[in-house]
Parts: sequence; structure tokens; C-alpha cells
Amino acid sequence: MKFPEYKNLDLVEVNRKVLDKWQKENTFRESLRLREGAPKFVFFEGPPSANGMPGIHHVMARSIKDAVCRYKTQAGFKVERRAGWDTHGLPVELGVEKKLGITKEDIGVKISVEEYNRTCREEVMKYTKEWVSLTDRIGYWVDTDNPYITYDNRYIETLWYLLRDIYDKGLLYKGYSIQPYSPAAGTGLSSHELNQPGCYRDVKDTTCVAQFEIIRDAKSEFLFKDTDLPVYFIAWTTTPWTLPSNTALCVGPNIEYVCVDSVNPYTKVPARYVVAKLLVSAHYNDKNPYTVCEGSIRGSELAGIRYRQLIPWMGCPGDAFRVITGDYVTVEDGTGIVHIAPTFGADDDKVAKAYGIPPMMVRDRAGNNQAMVDRTGKLYRIEDMDPEFVEKYVDVET
Repeated sequence: MKFPEYKNLDLVEVNRKVLDKWQKENTFRESLRLREGAPKFVFFEGPPSANGMPGIHHVMARSIKDAVCRYKTQAGFKVERRAGWDTHGLPVELGVEKKLGITKEDIGVKISVEEYNRTCREEVMKYTKEWVSLTDRIGYWVDTDNPYITYDNRYIETLWYLLRDIYDKGLLYKGYSIQPYSPAAGTGLSSHELNQPGCYRDVKDTTCVAQFEIIRDAKSEFLFKDTDLPVYFIAWTTTPWTLPSNTALCVGPNIEYVCVDSVNPYTKVPARYVVAKLLVSAHYNDKNPYTVCEGSIRGSELAGIRYRQLIPWMGCPGDAFRVITGDYVTVEDGTGIVHIAPTFGADDDKVAKAYGIPPMMVRDRAGNNQAMVDRTGKLYRIEDMDPEFVEKYVDVET
């Protein structure tokens, strides 16, 4: 086989000549014809959404996919690469709502469901030509003439069929995961959606250092040495609204902790506090007299110590309100003790499950398990609570 010699390397010209040759000789289709009857290597394009322009990251990803498919072809497989279009998702809906000047509540009122769906279908395929052009220009071999489209009923019915088949085999289970939630859109958000332009903005917010009173027993007795003061773990959090859902505290197993005798900075009541040794100066200074107790404690020694529920407004089934350990705890800031609310953070949920710590869940009016907030970030409305609970615990006047 002879290869052309390039005395003056021009990559753009090389690219053009190769693409022209492939197009004239119909090389992609020919590679499939030559493998007729061979074992199949199945490839469906992880579908992009054509409601936005392609970027350089798409070129990089497709180069990797193309290399795999070409390798499998050379290895003797027939590789029918089928393109696809992802036509579902929040970015499409938000784009259409912005275009039409409506909100979710307007669908079926100011605009019919049929008109809304039709506009979504048009919008989601808006940049199809640009995608196909890019596909051809980068030499990505994939069948764009017969793509699968996720809004097509054949695709949707196939998914339902597969889900039923998986269910019949007993391979589905009901569980809970932690997801960001959009009150405006009324849906959970994916990591991709969280990275859309405009999703984040810098704001000033309140942080909190909370005190968790340690239960005095045989396991925690060493923390009460030479004192009659109450002893507290202190944990810093940037999400104080999650504190009612606290069910555990997490310490670094190899981090050094100390006891500090001081006073509550607000009430001036004397107490003993457990904090990471390297972070003492971040919380105690000359404004409040303090004494660092002799000796230090490894985080692993604190594991299993129990504390009182911070806000005992409702019970929590299971083995909650105890100290666990996690390698992700640091002493870069905070107190070296992490407040764990499994219903609010993916990391919290993961470490809590590993130690058998239950989440703080309540049932809403429909009987469904929910975290302890409604869909706007507030605690549950009084009318959604059990009347007996309201009568016993809630001061309605305030």
C-alpha cells in the first residue's frame, strides 16, 4: 500500500483530502458491507441534545468513541454505529419557556399541552444541521441518516418494555438518592444541568457552629475528666437549615482533637468543647477565656460516642446520634467535626449508610417519605403536619 508524501504539511488540506476520498468511495458503508455476517459489536451514540451548538469537548469524546469502533471493525466485527438525539431534559423545557415567555403553571392554561410539546420538539432539534456538519468534518463514522430519537414512541415504549422485563426478573428495588432540586421547575437536577451557564452565583450566607451535647456514659467518661461541666462537640456548617435533620457527627479517624474549657459565646455559660487541635485558635480567643485541656484524642477514639439530638422535635428510628469516622474530614476550616444530615448531602448519605445511620424522614400528607423541608426549602407547613403533633409541639401563635 502506498501513502502520499507531504512535503509541506498542511493538516487542514490533509483532512479535506481524506474526507473527500472517504466520501467518494463511500468508505464507511463499505466497511459495513465487508463485515456482513461477522459478529456484531453494538454501538449506540450516547446521544447529544441538538438544542445547543456542539463544542470542543464533543470532538474529544467522539474521537475516543470513533477509535474504539474502528478498532473493533479492524478486529473483525461488524460495527453499525447508530447516531441518536437526546430530546428530553430540563434545559430543553427551560429554553422553550423562556422563548414563549411562560412558566410551568402556564402550560394547559395560556398554551395547550400539544403546542408546548410541538415547540419543544422543534427547539430540541434546532441545531441538527450543525451537529451533522461537525460529525462529517471530524471524520466521525456514525449513521446520522437513521438516528434514534428519544421522543419517538418506539424508543419510549422500548424503555418501558425493558423496565418491565427488569422488574419481572426482580432486579429493581426502591431506594433513595440525594439530588439537587429545582423548586421553579418542580424536578430534580442532574450534574450536567447544574453546570449550565447561570446556575451558580456568588452570595453571602449565614454559617453556623452548633453545639451537640455529649451523653455521659462509660464510653465518653474520659471527656468529662476533672470537670462537672457539660461537654459538647461543636460542628461548623454552611447549611444551617439542615441542622434539624442531623443524625450523626463525623470525625477524621487520624485527626487530633482536644478538649477546651471555655464559655458559650452567647450565653456565657461555662462548658467543655471538643474540637480539632489545629482549629482551636479559629474559635477561641481572648474575648472568651479558655483553657486547652492536657492531652489529645485521636478521632478513632471518639467513634461511637453518643450525643443528644440537637432539636428533639421528632424521633428518629434506628441507631442515630452518634459519632462516626470519615477520611474526607479535614482541618482546613470549620472544627474538624462534620454535621451529617443524610437527607441533604450525597456524601452525608453515603457515609451514613456505611455506618447504618438512618436519615431523618417524615411522611407528607400523601403518605410519601420526604426530607424535612418542602419544595421551596422551608420546613413543613403546619397544615401538612399531624394535628396531634402540632398540638403537642408547635406554638401556632408564633
